[in-house]
Amino acid sequence: MMKKIFVLLLMFTGLQNTFAQKDPVVMEIDGKPVTKSEFLQIYLKNNPDPKFDQASLDEYVEMFTKFKLKVAEAEALGYDTIPKLKKELDGYRKQLALPYLIDSVENQAMVSQAYDRIKNEVRASHILVRLDPNANPKDTLIAYNRILGLKARIEKGEDFASVAKMKNGSDDPSAASNGGDLGFFTAFQMVYPFEEKAFTTPIGQVSEPFRTRFGYHIVKVTEQRQSRGTIRVAHLMISTGKDATPEAKANAEKKINEIHAKLMAGETWESMVTLHSDDANSVKKGGELPAFGSGTTQRMVPVFEDAAFALKNVGDFSQPVKTDFGYHIIKLIEWREVPSFESMKKELQTKVNKDERSKKTQDAFVAKLKQNYGYKFKGDKNLKWFNENLDSSYFVGKWSTDGKLKSNKALFQLDGQTAPFTQKEFAAYLKKNYRGIKKEENELVVSKQYRNWEKAAILQYEESQLANKYPEYRALIKEYHDGIILYEIMQDRVWNKAVKDTAGLRSFFQSNQSNYRWAKRLDATVYECLNRDIAKKVSDMLKNDTINSKHVLDVVNKDSELNLKVKMNKFDIAQTPYLTNQNLLKGVNQAYEFDGKFYVVKVNAVLEPGFKEFSEAKGLATSDYQNYLEKTWIESLKKAHSVKVNKDVLYQLGK
Repeated sequence: MMKKIFVLLLMFTGLQNTFAQKDPVVMEIDGKPVTKSEFLQIYLKNNPDPKFDQASLDEYVEMFTKFKLKVAEAEALGYDTIPKLKKELDGYRKQLALPYLIDSVENQAMVSQAYDRIKNEVRASHILVRLDPNANPKDTLIAYNRILGLKARIEKGEDFASVAKMKNGSDDPSAASNGGDLGFFTAFQMVYPFEEKAFTTPIGQVSEPFRTRFGYHIVKVTEQRQSRGTIRVAHLMISTGKDATPEAKANAEKKINEIHAKLMAGETWESMVTLHSDDANSVKKGGELPAFGSGTTQRMVPVFEDAAFALKNVGDFSQPVKTDFGYHIIKLIEWREVPSFESMKKELQTKVNKDERSKKTQDAFVAKLKQNYGYKFKGDKNLKWFNENLDSSYFVGKWSTDGKLKSNKALFQLDGQTAPFTQKEFAAYLKKNYRGIKKEENELVVSKQYRNWEKAAILQYEESQLANKYPEYRALIKEYHDGIILYEIMQDRVWNKAVKDTAGLRSFFQSNQSNYRWAKRLDATVYECLNRDIAKKVSDMLKNDTINSKHVLDVVNKDSELNLKVKMNKFDIAQTPYLTNQNLLKGVNQAYEFDGKFYVVKVNAVLEPGFKEFSEAKGLATSDYQNYLEKTWIESLKKAHSVKVNKDVLYQLGK
């Protein structure tokens, strides 16, 4: 007997060693293992160009250990039980589960449909009657009747745009200016129910009312055309704000026309953008904007898009174009026709999985789950109670089962299990989901609600099994779990603490004051001039002490807005290239050239190097204090938690 036990123990030990060899442990935090496959997955995700030499792996392990220590501390302190964080993780879990809760065949059909639509564009106008997604039946009926009334006016001959613009017409604020016209769009550029209706309504006709998360709509399709493809452009913008005066708008138009004339005369695009564009986000990239057009979620205002797509050759630029943002000159960088289905398939798959259209595939998926899990319906008799006990209070959210529903029988079962698919679970669903339910016979209401609940319950059951079925899903959930609690504990222990602990911050500043010094600075007004003659004119004007910078601007820019820019600041000389090595003194300095521009600098004061006051260094000191708090916290965590690294396994990662 003992011999048999010994043999069994040997066999068991052998199995353990086999499993360990298959996925050995790289490190342990408080005894919890991090396997080779888990570590490698994270390492590759954070290192697109991975290196497997000893130095690179040691460096990453050090960083990874700090991360795991913070997570371990957050778990030890119960951060993963905080209600708001649990709710946040549940939200991510449901989002991450969506791609796993669809029928693959139906899903591929949706991918193909999306591609067919990307090859085309539809132009449509709409009227919106806004409605909250959880509106009660009364408000829902009012909104529905209102959209029907607007549609009836159009059917009697009134102009669609006029109805959209009128009082109590469309609730879309843009309708006041565009009459509901949304311009051309393609797949993924509208919510899916809206896209579906726009692509299936015949040209010239008005759709039946339909609902999205924004409310009720009617759509009139006005045009269809083949896709214009995807385009990349650069622009040079002279901005005019919404509240710009007529004078400012006129100056902007004058300035853009001058810039366009210079481009036509041979000035380089890059120099004009650098000198004059007001779009700070694109100016350092030569004015380049994200690609837009078919297959992208990026859209531009129609007048901008039309001008961009009208350009024929790479390098061509447009006439000045006016939008609500100001004036633009647009340069063509690249145009591409719609790529092949094969080259877009993966991208489209990802978009479909995240899009509302993925929900359409769930009915087929639920049918497969029923078959796989041995679904058995038990509701023939057990739904009767609901048919008999649902009353008018249900439709106003006041129906209750308290003290009435005494049994808790199964309504269906999966995998031989009846819980949680019982009467009380269905009753809870009914109580929560009463909004928008029409008053009908009890049997009809119960039947419809049961189908909705059954589908939701089966999907929820499948969702609960995903972590066991799919390692990549389990890894993602773990990643989100760790990220959420890590962010929260960092807020408490480092980021917010540094901001709130004013006494500690001030003490840290005083102990490290030598780190917070001003370099040599100039309190100055800088006149950036277009050419040498203008610089001389500015210098001559500044000899008169009574003349201020506004007067200089008004005089010099009288004929052209491009002549002069003025900057007033306390400039760090070493960090300002056009001031470095210029030996500037107090007063008006002699004009000089730097990088093709001419500068006249009026120095009010030369500020010698010195220590910063606390108020001047507070931002940088706060950042340094946060780093100090994190460093000392990490040291304490290393003492509070055990860390073991198996370097033999670690150094075999790339082999």
